[in-house]
Amino acid sequence: MLKGFRDFILRGNVVDLAVAVIIGVAFNAIVSSLVKDILTQLISAIVGKPDFSGVVLKVNGTPIYIGNFINATISFLIVASVVYFFIVLPLNTLLARFKKPEPPPPIVTKKCPECLSEIPLEAKRCAFCGQPVQPASLAPAR
Repeated sequence: MLKGFRDFILRGNVVDLAVAVIIGVAFNAIVSSLVKDILTQLISAIVGKPDFSGVVLKVNGTPIYIGNFINATISFLIVASVVYFFIVLPLNTLLARFKKPEPPPPIVTKKCPECLSEIPLEAKRCAFCGQPVQPASLAPAR
């Protein structure tokens, strides 16, 4: 029973996931500080109101805190854009430089001169129209 648990814990995927969670928590602190200390202050300097939590809509005397939702939405959009533009996009660009080009797939079919259907290169007769096919006379098609 403990051997199975040990094998599960030492699996590469579990360790990678744990490292990703730890780095994600640390990165969240950095991005939250960026949003709270820099971007919100810039919005405050431009708009004049740093926090939308004071925006409340009352329906039949019940407060609906729209401002908190707006704050959370702005924070999410900023975090998502920071992750995309500073992590995902540069990483995809870097990986694209190191990726080897894939060779074209091998040609495995040709066209029947009679009915123009795709048949295997080794075929001596078309499976669709029954026409005898000469391999040397056909140019292979993809």
